[in-house]
Amino acid sequence: MHVLHVIDSLHDTGGAGHALAVTAPHLVRDGVRLDVACLQPGDTAPLTAAGVDVFAVGHRGRLRAAAALSGLIRRRRPDLVHTTLHQADLVGRAAANAARVPVISSLVRSAYGPEQLARCGRTSLRVRGAQVADALTAVGVRRFQALTRHLATEMSRRLAVDPMLIDVVPQGRDPRVLGTVTESRRAAVRAALGLGRNQPVVLAAARQHHSNGLDVLIRCWPQVRAWEPHAVLLLAGRPDEHTPRLKALGANDPSVVFLGHRKDVYGLMAASDVVVAPSRREGMSSTAMEAMGVGVPLVATDVPALRETVGRDEHALLVPPEDGDALHRGLLDALTYRGAAARRATAAREHFLSHYTLERISQLMIAFYRKALLRTV
Repeated sequence: MHVLHVIDSLHDTGGAGHALAVTAPHLVRDGVRLDVACLQPGDTAPLTAAGVDVFAVGHRGRLRAAAALSGLIRRRRPDLVHTTLHQADLVGRAAANAARVPVISSLVRSAYGPEQLARCGRTSLRVRGAQVADALTAVGVRRFQALTRHLATEMSRRLAVDPMLIDVVPQGRDPRVLGTVTESRRAAVRAALGLGRNQPVVLAAARQHHSNGLDVLIRCWPQVRAWEPHAVLLLAGRPDEHTPRLKALGANDPSVVFLGHRKDVYGLMAASDVVVAPSRREGMSSTAMEAMGVGVPLVATDVPALRETVGRDEHALLVPPEDGDALHRGLLDALTYRGAAARRATAAREHFLSHYTLERISQLMIAFYRKALLRTV
């Protein structure tokens, strides 16, 4: 089976670009001949090391990019073209249809809802125009992959896509890369950060975007510190337009530490007592999934995609979104009742090993490809 995957960029750490980079070696190992075409530059080393041929199409305007990609498709002659993210969807679908190759698309983010309309600098007309373009090109898509059932339901309605054409295949991670919590790992990471061996540590690993609810977390943090005066809150993630506001909220509290973008997030998780995901909305929470894989107690908001990722109440403490009081109580519960938190973390890791390993995700993706080739529902 030969698949050409078209994606906006490979530098989307923690998102679609990262998911492709970590999944590709397993797909190749399982017999998929994989090409990747990028509209923007990024780190191609992990893909080329796995035996993937990577092509830079360039984002030179959609018509020119589609023409260049159509030529690439005709030269490479894949069985399927797989598109991910908005620009790649529009360009890749047009190019695949022009080259008469079946096209499939991934649904990885919630789009075109009230939250996008409310974003600063985004006019209603611009968002609706993007939605119309997405929906029109979606007509030529043979099947869709959604990261969660919630995302499938939401986006099938917004793109006017038959739900029967959408399959749920989540992202995954390699448990050997994640590692687990060990005393030596915990001590080494804490020492590098200047933290005490027994100091209560809470980690939020997320891009500093409004949707991730970090402002709610920072606002409720003084209530946690009132009961745990030595606790520290680590914020690891790429800056965003929301960053200045977040830093202003935590400016007078030295226990709120902005670490910026980190490549050692799994180590930070292993060194933490609690991982928190205070999201307002999610397509699928990679942070929650990774915390489960590492085996760290998780406190998360009870939004549909997060609940779906977590699986059961026995795997994490779930609190209402935008509720600082509930969030601080959940954090204190996890920090105070360590035995119960450890039991939830153990159950959550078993859930991860049953549902989110890259070996399983690779097999699900190959089954999805075969289904698309066979035109089955």
